[in-house]
Amino acid sequence: MKILVSACLMGVGCRYDGKSNELPQLAELLARHDCIPACAEIFGGLPTPRVPAEIVGDRVVNREGADVTAQFTRGAQEVARLAQVTGCTAALLKERSPSCGRGQVYDGTFTKTLVAGDGLTAKALKELGLTVYGESDLEKLL
Repeated sequence: MKILVSACLMGVGCRYDGKSNELPQLAELLARHDCIPACAEIFGGLPTPRVPAEIVGDRVVNREGADVTAQFTRGAQEVARLAQVTGCTAALLKERSPSCGRGQVYDGTFTKTLVAGDGLTAKALKELGLTVYGESDLEKLL
């Protein structure tokens, strides 16, 4: 299966703090699936490292109060386009992220409080009909 994967889960240092969240089972995932890495924040034009951001209502705001909704929206659109042109049918995304979060995201208070919801990229990929997994669902793909 062709899967779009959050680049940070594949070991790319593209998180807000410049680190990665490399999956311990990455080799097994790569042996079973064609994986296409993507980072919506980078595709949207944000730097690495960058100020952390969270969803606040219908906007994405960073910890300094800057509205970064446009960059997150552009990144989601570009990742969705990449999924389409490469023929991905599923996505494995970084949980809790304002881009990639699936099912739960941080609440916008920067207190690590979770609320129900999806990040902008997860929403865009679901709208395209992709099955979206979070990293805690990895076993379903192995």
